Amino acid sequence: MSCGLALTIALSMSNPAVALAAEQPAAVPGAPVSVAGEPLFADIIARSTRLKTMVDGWAAAKAADDAAFFTSQAFTGFKAQADELAALDMQGHLILKERGTDGDLKCILRGISEDMPKKVAAVQAAANPAERATALSELSYLLNDNVEVITTPPQPAAQSGVPAG
Repeated sequence: MSCGLALTIALSMSNPAVALAAEQPAAVPGAPVSVAGEPLFADIIARSTRLKTMVDGWAAAKAADDAAFFTSQAFTGFKAQADELAALDMQGHLILKERGTDGDLKCILRGISEDMPKKVAAVQAAANPAERATALSELSYLLNDNVEVITTPPQPAAQSGVPAG
């Protein structure tokens, strides 16, 4: 019996976490890596979550139906934060592009960056309570998508099934 095998057996008997870790599949070289733990992307997640909570609160309270809402400090502050978030999404897109990342995330982040100001403007432009409710709902979904696309584990590129050669 090799020393490495004996050590593995001894450790697995002394610590159940070692045995559990040994049962996990090995990391696949070249497999996509999640960026969710990187500071920029973690910041995007945190900001999106906070802004979504604000939007959902406004929708539930029908706050946007008040004539003074769009000139309030709450909304003007929200707009500034949404613009900052859109800029961070674009920065994430550019970072992934620079890395040569082939995945969908870089494209999705760019799309969210471009859509964020449009969704905020749609809330302001809504002519009646029903349209505002719809616009707030769409903004909430966009903010939620911003979190989910980053936190969803990346998938390997689809295989074509055609042998190389």
